[in-house]
Amino acid sequence: MKEIEILIEVKSSKEEAVKALEKFTSHGIKKTLDIYFSDPLRKDLQPDKENKLYRAFRLRQKDGKNSIAYKVDHFDETTWSHSDEFETEVEDFETMLHIIKNLGLEELVRVDNEKHTYTTPEYEIVLEDVKGLGLFMEVEKLEEVPDEKVAETKQEIREFLKSLNINLGEEQNVGKPELMLNKKN
Repeated sequence: MKEIEILIEVKSSKEEAVKALEKFTSHGIKKTLDIYFSDPLRKDLQPDKENKLYRAFRLRQKDGKNSIAYKVDHFDETTWSHSDEFETEVEDFETMLHIIKNLGLEELVRVDNEKHTYTTPEYEIVLEDVKGLGLFMEVEKLEEVPDEKVAETKQEIREFLKSLNINLGEEQNVGKPELMLNKKN
């Protein structure tokens, strides 16, 4: 599935952001652990010199459910545009972790966060308190968007973000794994 979303740093306090999002449908708070892996034998599953990931393999534990995902990022020149994400549930987190490591993949980074999730008819809004990174908001378009409408859809998301009355920082144009790698290095 194509992911069209914007990740942005939140400058407001978590309490202020939650209050501003109360007008939307809440889906609660969930703890999420994402472990991203690199493959020493495949360049496309390794970060580049600037810690940018073009493809990513992830194991997730969220709200008692586990999944694996393979993501392919697409760029407009050097700016991230969207991702194709292929995700499926797995039964046992520890067994899957064991399988991944025995296949030779190496842990790249862990992203441990608390997600406050809200929806509107058009968007999923996730306020994320990321351990070791800070507070972020991710807004994702819920419906499928054709390739020729990606830029237009991202601009709609930017306008939606402006309407929230939350003090926001810069659009990140990278994912949380890259932010963690940059902080680590």
